[in-house]
Amino acid sequence: MSTIELAVIGGSGLYQMEALTEIEELTISTPFGKPSDAILVGKLYGRRVAFLPRHGRGHVLSPSEIPHRANIFALKTLGVRYIVSVSACGSLREDYAPGHIVVPDQLFDHTKGRTSSFFGHDLIAHVSVAQPLSPEMSQVIAQSCRTAGGTVHEGGTFITIEGPRFSTKAESHLYRQWGMSIIGMTTCPEAFLAAEAEIAYSVMAHVTDYDVWHESEMPVTVEMVMQTVQQNTKIAQDAIGQMAKTMGEWAGDFPAHHALKGAIITDRSRISTQMAQDLAPLVGKYLD
Repeated sequence: MSTIELAVIGGSGLYQMEALTEIEELTISTPFGKPSDAILVGKLYGRRVAFLPRHGRGHVLSPSEIPHRANIFALKTLGVRYIVSVSACGSLREDYAPGHIVVPDQLFDHTKGRTSSFFGHDLIAHVSVAQPLSPEMSQVIAQSCRTAGGTVHEGGTFITIEGPRFSTKAESHLYRQWGMSIIGMTTCPEAFLAAEAEIAYSVMAHVTDYDVWHESEMPVTVEMVMQTVQQNTKIAQDAIGQMAKTMGEWAGDFPAHHALKGAIITDRSRISTQMAQDLAPLVGKYLD
């Protein structure tokens, strides 16, 4: 059976592509519970690709309820090395207009109380996330979106808020003063967990609205978000297909694939057998 190296986390409609064949559903259990939904795996231009609906099929999980650890861990157990996060976002900049695609290079975590690490108790690791998004993956995503006909902006800081409510005007104006570029509810801690899992991760963010700061535009609504998401689904699908088609050209050994090297600080003699077993897909090669 061919390996599954590329995964897409996003809306449940992304995998509805004519080019996707040999489709199967995988139900995976992890030490952190069940993922958001069954993982759909299919063959796309000769590559096996995994699709995971972030909010579950039918959008049944709020941003705060998404089992991020289970999602990333499950993909890791499948052998995934590259993740494309497809997300809706609000724009905090005039030039990042609704309908455009942003591939950010920085993240700001403004969530409250989400578990952002696989590690704790008797196995501690401190992973560097100075570059929280894989530059190599970002470049591939941006180029693939342009090839698919999207208007793409590279760079900018993506702030993740708790949700599920949208921002107040005061909050939105403050985030702009902080220098944030786009805003959403799901990228953190997903990106940090991918870093701990040594998976190269980056974001294809689809701008749906101007949040609530823009004086000449209507404040963001669910209807507004969904309309733009539906319009951009074809671009996202074509970009993912392009990534699968050209994977032999861009896939490689990235710095993200060695993020845990030197990061485990716990004395090996103090790590419990149970913890070592539970986290073996992540740390096994460093504990042997």
